[in-house]
Amino acid sequence: QVQLVESGGGLVQPGGFLRLSCTASGFIFTNYAMSWYRQAPGKERELVAIIASSGDSTRYIDSVKGRFTISRDNAKNTVYLQMNSLKPEDTAVYLCSVNLAGRKWGQGTQVTVSP
Repeated sequence: QVQLVESGGGLVQPGGFLRLSCTASGFIFTNYAMSWYRQAPGKERELVAIIASSGDSTRYIDSVKGRFTISRDNAKNTVYLQMNSLKPEDTAVYLCSVNLAGRKWGQGTQVTVSP
């Protein structure tokens, strides 16, 4: 079955950085675009970044442009989110996702940005 397992979250000070990883299994990873979403308490889940199956195209929400970088290693079935210059408003659960005739989700990893 499809599995998406995120890791790399944690507590970091404003201005700090984290690198999230999501390892996928149960589908042909190289055939699908991969996405990172986030959900903050009391807010709707939002798409943060998406990367094409080949890795040659990426898109970001405006609030993270220039700070976050999505990448993938198709040999390792893994997608990454490098997050730099973190702000308190980046605090959320970050979830890896793929659209496979229905969107599939990982369990999420908590990112907390606080002094």
